[in-house]
Amino acid sequence: MAIFLDAASRIIVQGITGSEGRKHGARMIAAGTSVVGGTNPRKAGQTVELSGQDVPVFGNVGNAMAATGADVSVVFVPPAGTKDAVIEAIDAQIPLVIVITEGVPVHDTANMWAHATAAGNRTRIVGPNCPGVASPGKSNAGIIPADITSEGRIGLVSKSGTLTYQMMYELRDIGFSTAVGIGGDPIIGTTHIDCLQAFQDDPETDAIVMIGEIGGDAEERAAAFIEKNVTKPVVAYVAGFTAPEGKTMGHAGAIISGSAGTAQAKKEALEKVGVRVGRTPSGTARLVREVMQTR
Repeated sequence: MAIFLDAASRIIVQGITGSEGRKHGARMIAAGTSVVGGTNPRKAGQTVELSGQDVPVFGNVGNAMAATGADVSVVFVPPAGTKDAVIEAIDAQIPLVIVITEGVPVHDTANMWAHATAAGNRTRIVGPNCPGVASPGKSNAGIIPADITSEGRIGLVSKSGTLTYQMMYELRDIGFSTAVGIGGDPIIGTTHIDCLQAFQDDPETDAIVMIGEIGGDAEERAAAFIEKNVTKPVVAYVAGFTAPEGKTMGHAGAIISGSAGTAQAKKEALEKVGVRVGRTPSGTARLVREVMQTR
């Protein structure tokens, strides 16, 4: 089992003819992912050679879906065009859009999210500013390295791309069912809570790792959700224990004000509902090992 993405997923790349689309499209194919096409309205009808395969280019997402049966789009479109690209995918009713692009204006992301909601939430948005979704041994959609971990029974949801990679590598001998990088922007599509529910419902995920960071109240809301809805063990890490007040650290949403949004406040909220919280990524991995030894 896996959440959101599995071996049957058929993926297209919006922006497949650009440098990032080409590079990461080739990496996805090399990892065994089924990349069936891509889009560029100016190059429809052409093909792009990726990892030894000729991948067709279509004028839009709807055409790509009709021709290939695609059910996932990974967006490698520059920030100025990201909103239109995602709205195009929503209008085509593709089930999952993974938005890798960094630097998308917050009002554009709000517009994308509102458009998806108005369309009946038929399209799940992951991101923007995220590393993607990886189900080891099944499919890899985005920029998560495919060779750093193995297939297993841990579910991971993370705001941070780099910490996603570190946690997957540290626990590579145990392995993951799915890792979801949700991104750290102030407005995102899929949230910690969405992933916690999906992992709770997945019979082949035994434990959940949640990586958060300073700023906002997403982790506090996740803690409240865990208390009422999650029975599987959850281990967490919150990046930013040493961050100075009032400074944006890394992601656009990672800013604290007074005691609000601090790593300590988030740690306390999570521990209050029974979540074990590590002080460092490696310490968090050790906690996960302890949990998995009892499963």
